[in-house]
Amino acid sequence: MQTVLISGGGIAGSALAHLLSRHGFAPTVVERAPGLRRGGQAVDIRGVALDVVARMGLLEQAQQVRTRMRGMSLLDAHGKEIERSTEATYSSGRLDSDDIELLREDLVQLLYERARDDAEYVFGDGITALEQDEREARVHFAHAAPRTFDLVVGADGLHSAVRRLAFGPEEDVTHHLGSYLSVFSADNFLGLDNWQVWLRDGEAGFGIMPVRDNTELRIAFGFCSEPLDGDHRDTEWLRQTVAERLASLRWEATRLTKAAGEAPDFFCEAMAQIRMERWSHGRAVLLGDAGYCASPLSGQGTSLALVGAHVLADALGRADGDHGAAFAQYEERMRPFVTLNQALATENPGGPASEESVTRAKNALVLDH
Repeated sequence: MQTVLISGGGIAGSALAHLLSRHGFAPTVVERAPGLRRGGQAVDIRGVALDVVARMGLLEQAQQVRTRMRGMSLLDAHGKEIERSTEATYSSGRLDSDDIELLREDLVQLLYERARDDAEYVFGDGITALEQDEREARVHFAHAAPRTFDLVVGADGLHSAVRRLAFGPEEDVTHHLGSYLSVFSADNFLGLDNWQVWLRDGEAGFGIMPVRDNTELRIAFGFCSEPLDGDHRDTEWLRQTVAERLASLRWEATRLTKAAGEAPDFFCEAMAQIRMERWSHGRAVLLGDAGYCASPLSGQGTSLALVGAHVLADALGRADGDHGAAFAQYEERMRPFVTLNQALATENPGGPASEESVTRAKNALVLDH
């Protein structure tokens, strides 16, 4: 039985762990956080990714925890409604679509529960060194003793440790898109009832949606900026940076700034894409944001992670131990899909891609039977 180390316990990592176990592999997932990461924005399962979720036996459960938005309002900088829609929202697209919008943490929980019985999970640790030869990959960890594996998968996001160790510096493959996104939770101080509000004020703006039966808000605040000069893991520095931007808003600045300062699930990240000529090197391969981050501006990061996990697991399952052939097949099948979906992020700067482009991109791959 081939052993596979998966770095990252998010959507891509847990989906792959489950799918690999079904193909007879022995997956181990190492996650830097002490447990499943909470918080985050609502995410979308679209097009072919719905087929992946259905094959994992999770479609009904995902539908049960989906968001139930009735529509959205667009506000001017002073909070006055200037437009509304009961047909679509910026976060999910058309409300009558078969696509599913749900909270990231809910999807991660579903995937973890499906994977954990057949995969080893190691929380609170991370990869610090990677050595490969023709027989195995030897991995060093921040806390645990070194171990050997047949394969190593980087499913560890935009700032992937596996990518850095196997391919080189992050800056060589990162393409900044000119903005940052911060996501955090708050009490529903706006009294929203399954209704989103969106506002833009100069080079900053936000979308706010109620979740958890309207008891809580998820606030997604974006602002234009060149790459910030600081540590992306320094949460307090990021909080201060976001607070300064929020304070300049002309509507609800005080309560939004207070929420960002107090939120236990505060998150802030650059809007950037990862563009690479290859996603594999020796016994290491990249999955999801680690290899081809499209950024939240595409609306397709979750679908790319789920589809990528299926295609990679399927290729490895068919390869009879030839990981090089499997990785080549994975890249051949995924690259056109990735290219179309990454293009969604830059099609309409400052706004969503067209419905036609999203439909084409989300369905641009057919799963093997």
